[in-house]
Amino acid sequence: MNTKSKCVVLGVTGSIAAYKSAELASLLVKQGHDVFVVMTHDATEFITPLTLQTLSKNPVMTSFYDEKDNWRPGHIALADRASLLLIAPATANAIAELAHGLANHPLAAIALATRAPILLAPAMNGKMWEHPATQSNVDLLKKRGVEFIGPEAGMLACGYEGLGRLWKVDEIAFRAEFLIASQEKLIA
Repeated sequence: MNTKSKCVVLGVTGSIAAYKSAELASLLVKQGHDVFVVMTHDATEFITPLTLQTLSKNPVMTSFYDEKDNWRPGHIALADRASLLLIAPATANAIAELAHGLANHPLAAIALATRAPILLAPAMNGKMWEHPATQSNVDLLKKRGVEFIGPEAGMLACGYEGLGRLWKVDEIAFRAEFLIASQEKLIA
């Protein structure tokens, strides 16, 4: 466990795998991190902000309109504070938004504003993952230094078998811990 708490911004997008973000948030907290969850609107259809707020022990951001308590934009404060931006699950839409610099919701704006490492854990239909547009977006993000973990092959929620499942949650948490520790070594 870390002696010094690091801030992990956990982005959750609109995939059936969003329910696994609850376990991921819990693991990150157990690792000793200060976890702030930012959800897209579509993610709230799969898991409630209250669940993630309870597990992270911090407020959950779902909209720019959640930021009325302070004159400072909350999404920029999180972008500045982050030791890691982890998006799990990351949908094809979220990957495309990040690749093209779109920022129409807090999670995408945080991704543009942060200077912390970014780790994406994709989850989607295998045909969507293998589509040239998605692969082009992934390649572009990798060239910019964004890291990916997964997806893995298996039975998908849509009934197809293929590449597109969210990577194992404990391995995502392990990779997040590794990236944070690597960043600490660079700073020291």
